[in-house]
Amino acid sequence: MDDARDDPGPDLPSIRASDHEREATARFLQQSYSEGRLTLAEFDERTTKAYGALFQSDLAELTRDLSPARGDGESRPGLHHDAAPERRVTGGTGPSSSLAFMGGCERRGAWTLPAEHTAFAVMGGVELDLRQASLQAHETTIRAFAIMGGVEIYVPDDIHVVVEGLGLMGGFGEEAGRWKPDPRPVRQASPGAPVVRVTGLALMGGVEVRRVPRTR
Repeated sequence: MDDARDDPGPDLPSIRASDHEREATARFLQQSYSEGRLTLAEFDERTTKAYGALFQSDLAELTRDLSPARGDGESRPGLHHDAAPERRVTGGTGPSSSLAFMGGCERRGAWTLPAEHTAFAVMGGVELDLRQASLQAHETTIRAFAIMGGVEIYVPDDIHVVVEGLGLMGGFGEEAGRWKPDPRPVRQASPGAPVVRVTGLALMGGVEVRRVPRTR
């Protein structure tokens, strides 16, 4: 009796997809949404399918009708995978503190968050927007203090965030729900993504940490 098996054929199941490939596909879909190639409903549906995909062919099907703009240097996922967390951690240096005394301090756009940063607001407000920020280290600590003032921290969803502060006659915590300025779904950061830890004190004031969709 000959029990020899036929050679594998093209109709056999595809190679299993990795978490890295799922994340790369989700980033590509996000870029396509930002360019107007997908509606919000399509982006939400395809991204959900991307994170649940079992095979590389499933991921390829989600981007088959999408192509990057010519000359933008991006490629469809499955060929090259540039994880956003690795791009964020550059080892560069940045400001060690953000201070607001009866006024305001804003850090947004392209800037570098050092491994340790102190935000201090006294009868004023501090805003730290990390969506386009680079990180000096894989693990970052932000010490936030709000005394009759407020500190707002926006953390993109390719970064893990841990909130450990104390509110005394005030509030210190992570805000939930969709963010009105950008209603796209907020995803879970991939395993091995950078970590931002927020500690400190809110005294008759507030420290608000919100996870928001990434911009790149």
